[in-house]
Amino acid sequence: MEKIASFCVDHTKLDPGIYLSRVDGDIATYDLRFKNPNCPPFLSVPAMHTIEHLFATFARNSQWKDRVIYFGPMGCCTGFYLLLRGMKHTDAIALIQDMVKQAIEFTGDIPGVSEVECGNYMSHDLETAKKECVEYEKIIRNWTEQQLQYQE
Repeated sequence: MEKIASFCVDHTKLDPGIYLSRVDGDIATYDLRFKNPNCPPFLSVPAMHTIEHLFATFARNSQWKDRVIYFGPMGCCTGFYLLLRGMKHTDAIALIQDMVKQAIEFTGDIPGVSEVECGNYMSHDLETAKKECVEYEKIIRNWTEQQLQYQE
């Protein structure tokens, strides 16, 4: 069986940051790597769940909302995937930086957190999610298009 693209990335050389995971036609998949692989502590599930709700809401309410395909967590608890259609990489980086900033500054009720709206609505942690975003913002603050490539 052929390996999928994300399993071909050398996770021993992967640092936190923003990476271009793959391009399929006009859809780019970005790897928002918050944590070093295989190096605890990882993102907690409640914090990841909250970041997912915040980022998905922010992206789908941004000027790029019609280009957002998907935002979701990695099962390894080290980051997220963001799929965007027809965007320049520099605009994608700016969108990611903006989502992180909005999460850090967010106050109020987490979007989509009710029994009707969410399949695990009790598993959220806004305080830890914001702390994780503060750390990630330090890493990606000056990220450039040239840094999107995985290390060989």
